[in-house]
Amino acid sequence: MEQTLKKTGLYEIYEKVLSETRLDPEDGIKLYSTDNLPALGHLANLVRERLNGNRAFYIYNQHINYSNVCINLCRFCAFGKGKGKAGAYEMTVDEIAEKIRERKDEPVTEVHIVGGIHPDLPYDYYLDMLKTVKAERPEIHIQAFTCVEIAHIAHIAGKSIDETLQDLTAAGLGSIPGGGAEVFSTRIREKLCPEKLSGSEWLEVAKTAHRAGIRSNATMLYGHIETVEERIEHMTALREAQDETGGFMCFIPLAFHPGNTNLDRVSPTGGVDDLKTIAISRLMLDNIRHIKAYWVMLGPKVAQIALSFGADDLDGTVMEEKITHMAGADTAQAMSREEIEHLIRQAGREPVERDTLYNII
Repeated sequence: MEQTLKKTGLYEIYEKVLSETRLDPEDGIKLYSTDNLPALGHLANLVRERLNGNRAFYIYNQHINYSNVCINLCRFCAFGKGKGKAGAYEMTVDEIAEKIRERKDEPVTEVHIVGGIHPDLPYDYYLDMLKTVKAERPEIHIQAFTCVEIAHIAHIAGKSIDETLQDLTAAGLGSIPGGGAEVFSTRIREKLCPEKLSGSEWLEVAKTAHRAGIRSNATMLYGHIETVEERIEHMTALREAQDETGGFMCFIPLAFHPGNTNLDRVSPTGGVDDLKTIAISRLMLDNIRHIKAYWVMLGPKVAQIALSFGADDLDGTVMEEKITHMAGADTAQAMSREEIEHLIRQAGREPVERDTLYNII
C-alpha cells in the first residue's frame, strides 16, 4: 500500500496520518481529487481503527417529526411546507405522547425529535412536548431540536440561547442533533436557504450548548451545488469549534436527495462521492471521535462499505423517518436490531449497541 500511496501522490498525507499530524485544508482538497478509492479508504481506516478499533456502533431509537410547517422553505428541502399548504401538518403534544406509547414495549433508548421552523407554535409547546415524553418514558434520552430550531424557539420566548437551553434542559432535553448545518458557505446559504440561520450563527448556538454541558452532533449536506473547497471549509470550521468546546459527539455527512425539491434536476450523489466524503471527514475531523454513515440517506449497502472508509456508526433503528423519504429516498423507514447487526458483521466489524452519548449498552 505504501508504494500505491507514493504513486497516487498521497504519501505525505499518509505520513501525517501515521504521525497523527493534523491535515490542512489543502490536504483535504487533494484527497477529494484522488481517483484511488482503496488508498483513500486505507488512510481513513487507519484513523477509524485508532479511535474506535473494530467496533461499529448503533442505537435503538425512534424519530418523531412533530411538524413540517416551516417559514424557511430551503430550496434543497422536500420536507418543509408553508402553513396551510397541501401536505402541511403539525402534531399535538397528545399525538406525540401516543407515538411514544406505541413503542413502549420496545427497548428504545433515544427519541430523536426535529421539525420545521413553525411560525405559530408557542414556547410552552416545546417545553410541554419534552415534559410529556419524559412523563411517558422517564428513562429515555431526548435528542431534540436542531440549532436552527433552538434559535427560533429562543426568539419566540424573547430569551437568550443560554436561557432557552436551560429551560429546555429542565423540561427533559438531553442533547442536540446535528441538522440545519447544511454547508456553512455564505454563497451556498444565500442561494439555497437565505432565510435560515447563518453558518456562523449555527456554530454559535452549538458552542453555547457545549459550554452549558449539552452535547451535540454536526452534519454537512453535500451533493447539491457546493464545491469541494466549500465542503473542506465546512469541516475546518467544525474542527475549530470542536477545538474550542469539545462538545461534538459525532459528524454525519448527509447525502443530498433531490427528489421533490427545487433542485430536482441535480443528480443524486454516487457511491464514490459518498465514500470519499465519509473517508475525508474521518481524516479531517481528527477531534470528533465518531463518523456516522447514516444508512437512511446512503442506503444500507453503501453504509456497510463505509465502515471500512472511516465510519464507525450506522445510526440505528430510526423508525418513521420522514425528512429524507419525502425527498424520494427508497430506503426502509426502520431497520431491526438484527438487521443492523447482520450488516455490521458482514462488514467484518463488531456490532456495539450504544446510547446517545456513546455509552455501551
